[in-house]
Amino acid sequence: MTGIKLYTPILALSLLFFKCDNFAQAPNGAQKTPNNAQKKQLIAPVLPAADRLDTYLGYLKGRKIGMLINQTSIIGSNKKPLVDSLLKLGVNIKKIYGPEHGFRGNASDGAKIDNTVDAVTGLPALSLYGKHFKPTPDDLKGINLMLFDVQDVGTRFYTYISTLHYVMEACAENNIELMILDRPNPNGVYVDGPILDTAFRSFVGMHPIPVLHGMTIAEYAQMINGEGWLKNKVKCKLKIIKVANYQHDMDYTLPVNPSPNLNTAQSVLLYPHICFFEGTKLSLGRGTLFPFQVIGSPLLKDKYTFNFKPVSIPGMSDKPPLKDTICYGIDLKNYNMQTIRSSGKLNLAWLIDIYNIYPDKAHFFTPYFKKLAGNDELRQQIIAGKTEAEVRRSWEPGLSKFKAIRAKYLLYK
Repeated sequence: MTGIKLYTPILALSLLFFKCDNFAQAPNGAQKTPNNAQKKQLIAPVLPAADRLDTYLGYLKGRKIGMLINQTSIIGSNKKPLVDSLLKLGVNIKKIYGPEHGFRGNASDGAKIDNTVDAVTGLPALSLYGKHFKPTPDDLKGINLMLFDVQDVGTRFYTYISTLHYVMEACAENNIELMILDRPNPNGVYVDGPILDTAFRSFVGMHPIPVLHGMTIAEYAQMINGEGWLKNKVKCKLKIIKVANYQHDMDYTLPVNPSPNLNTAQSVLLYPHICFFEGTKLSLGRGTLFPFQVIGSPLLKDKYTFNFKPVSIPGMSDKPPLKDTICYGIDLKNYNMQTIRSSGKLNLAWLIDIYNIYPDKAHFFTPYFKKLAGNDELRQQIIAGKTEAEVRRSWEPGLSKFKAIRAKYLLYK
């Protein structure tokens, strides 16, 4: 295992205290009492599957490997790229594949990416966010095992689970096994939101699931297989390596940004609750150094004093909404997300409240909102003045039905 430093329990425990505020002082200065999940983290820190090298290295030997990876595909406390580590261990990697934002994770939001050759490894790097989303038979030629290791954030409209769908489908059609190195879901405590109506199916919402599905990538892959969501109901052969010492209600701080505009732990936690604003005329801070932590519009100048100005930031957002325009709104950079996590519910208050004070309601929503919501009902409910409680009631019985289906595929409590 030359060149790889795996987590030791002491090191991992130190990192846990350093990165997370879960066991820090409470706002009033009193010491917080860890909950059951936090106590388990103290005893046995969470270990992503990639770091459990002894559980899968032998399985890779003698195989021709393709890897669906990005900048989150790391191993060890030194955060070394997994592909580099496996190559040094003699694993026969033939090709690498990249999702949205690319293999190195440095492409701007929505930017189409071409195939290339990775400058570090010399391997062909094929884009699954360019000419096509689904690997072609030619893309898969020469491999007999695909390895999937990408950090997700547990939200329906985050496109890595759509890439997962197409990779599973292509592997099933070409008789290639898929190994998933699982990683924790930082928003795994929630199962909430409207269920997607498949009439509104798109790359930001492919399956009849809620906005927050409460599953890891591996659990979700099992659901895709089990519910027959792949084309012609084909089944992908899966080999799953689990996260060690994990359960869904654990707080988990990602060691690497999952994409350019989720660049802080706060943005990862806020993302599912405010991403609906991407389907409105407002800015979520794309084009600033704090995307998905602010909400604003020039039309809210009389309502708020906090302001920011989106500009072009190559590698993050080349053409952000409301570029070069001062936006007024709310600052959530220091918002206490534990207040939402403890409720276990998707926050709708910001969306409803800001719509109610927005001066140009006729132009508040854009067509993209329907894709994010997975229906047109939510937009109509907000326009009609429905309360949050009324909106939530409309999510049943679909939400309860989904929870029952989800239970069949869980790998963790």
